[in-house]
Amino acid sequence: MAAAKKAVLGPLVGAVDQGTSSTRFLVFNSKTAELLSHHQVEIKQEFPREGWVEQDPKEILHSVYECIEKTCEKLGQLNIDISNIKAIGVSNQRETTVVWDKLTGEPLYNAVVWLDLRTQSTVESLSKRIPGNNNFVKSLTGGASGGVHCTDVTNASRTMLFNIHSLEWDKELCEFFEIPMKILPNVRSSSEIYGLMKISHSLKAGALEGVPISGCLGDQSAALVGQMCFQDGQAKNTYGTGCFLLCNTGRKCVFSEHGLLTTVAYKLGRDKPVYYALEGSVAIAGAVIRWLRDNLGIIKTSEEIEKLAKEVGTSYGCYFVPAFSGLYAPYWEPSARGIICGLTQFTNKCHIAFAALEAVCFQTREILDAMNRDCGIPLSHLQVDGGMTNNKILMQLQADILYIPVVKPSMPETTALGAAMAAGAAEGVGVWSLEPEDLSAVTMERFEPQINAEESEIRYSTWKKAVMKSMGWVTTQSSESGDPSIFCSLPLGFFIVSSMVMLIGARYLSGMP
Repeated sequence: MAAAKKAVLGPLVGAVDQGTSSTRFLVFNSKTAELLSHHQVEIKQEFPREGWVEQDPKEILHSVYECIEKTCEKLGQLNIDISNIKAIGVSNQRETTVVWDKLTGEPLYNAVVWLDLRTQSTVESLSKRIPGNNNFVKSLTGGASGGVHCTDVTNASRTMLFNIHSLEWDKELCEFFEIPMKILPNVRSSSEIYGLMKISHSLKAGALEGVPISGCLGDQSAALVGQMCFQDGQAKNTYGTGCFLLCNTGRKCVFSEHGLLTTVAYKLGRDKPVYYALEGSVAIAGAVIRWLRDNLGIIKTSEEIEKLAKEVGTSYGCYFVPAFSGLYAPYWEPSARGIICGLTQFTNKCHIAFAALEAVCFQTREILDAMNRDCGIPLSHLQVDGGMTNNKILMQLQADILYIPVVKPSMPETTALGAAMAAGAAEGVGVWSLEPEDLSAVTMERFEPQINAEESEIRYSTWKKAVMKSMGWVTTQSSESGDPSIFCSLPLGFFIVSSMVMLIGARYLSGMP
C-alpha cells in the first residue's frame, strides 16, 4: 500500500511557550494563523521554604525537548510535512532566573521563579540606598558547545539592569546591584535570526535541526503581539499562573502614578522602532486553582473548578485573597498573605471555588482601574487570553465585575501565536506578514455584563475590605539572621534576569556568526 501523501499547507512556524506551570510546543500555519498541532507538559514547582519558589532547569529543558518531539510526531500522524516548519519562536516566563556554568552548561542551582520572595530583605536594604536573561536561545543553539547567549529587549527590560531608553545594559544599575556585566546576555530585537536549531541526537525530532530560531519575547509581550495590539491604547489581559494586563503606549514611555510598571512591549526587527507598554501584574491567578487541587485537594483536575462554581453560582459572602506571594499591582505589598474570609457554617467547597474565581476577576479590576487612571481613557472592552479563559464562568464573572464586555479569541494560545508571528516575520525568514491588511481575522467570543452596576460595585468594595485585612501579616527577617546561602543575599535585580528561555533553547541551536 502506498504511503499517504503529506499535506502541503504552506510555510509553518513553531513556537516554544515555556510558562510557569507548563511547557508547550505549537505549530501554526503562517498564512492563516491556524493552530495545527501542539503538545503540553506540566512543570513541577518546588517550595523548599516559606516564600521560596523553584523549578528544576533540567526538567524544564527536557520538557521542551519532549514537547517538540511529541508535536512533530502528531504532525506526522496528520500527514503534515514538518520540513515546512521554516522558523521557531520562543516565549518564556519572565523574571525567572538561572545561573549556569559557561563551560559545562550545567545549572549551578535550581531556577528561582518570579514568584520567589527570598530576596525581600535585600530589596528593602537596597531601597535605602536609593534617593527618594532569557537563556533558552543559548540552550537551543547548542548550549556550552557554541550556543548563542542572547536575549531580547522585552526580557532584558524586566531585569532592573536594562536602560529601556538606550536599549542597553545600564552600567550604573549593574554596579548598584553588583552584577558583573560580562555574565549578561547580548540584547537583540524580538524578531531576527539568532541561530539555528540544534537538536539532541537522542530525539526523533531531529528533522528540525537547522531551522532558524528567529523570535524571542517575554510571555506577556508575546501575548500582546498575538492579540495584535499594535496600536497605541490597545490592551490585553492574560490569565495564566498570574494575571498580566498590558496596554500598548506606542513609541513613548508612560510612567504610572498608580502602581503599574513601564516596560518594553516589543521591537519587531533590528531596524524597527521599539514600542512600550504599561503593565499591571497579579501574582496569583491560575496558581490559586492549582493550590486548591494540590494543597487542599478539593478538586482533582483544574477543569473541575468550573463545575464546582456552577453548582452554587455565588460565593455566598465568602472572599478569597490569594496573596501567597504578597500583593503585586497596584499595592506592591510584600507583607500581605492569603486569606479566606466571610465564612459561615453554610460555606462549602463550592463557595470557596467560586470565591477563587472571583478573586482573579477582582484583582483584574484593580489593575484595570489603575490602567484607566494612568491612560486617561477607560477601556471600552477587555481582550483576554490564556488557559483560564476556557472557563466560561470566569469570563462571565470578569465581565460582571469590570462592567464592560470581555472579548476572547476562539484560539486562546495567543502567547505562542505572538512568538510564532515574531519568528515568521523576521528578516531572512519572511513567511509571516505583520502588515494590518495581511493579518488574519480572528473569531471572537464576547461576554457582556449580566448584573447591574450597583451590585458590581458592592461586591468590589467588599473585596477591597478583604484585601486590607490581608496586609501586614509578615515582617521581613533580615538576611543576616537567615540562611547563609548565597541565594539569600543576591539582589532582586539578579533574580529578575529573564534567562530561562535561552537555557532551554541552547541545547538545540548551533551558533551563527
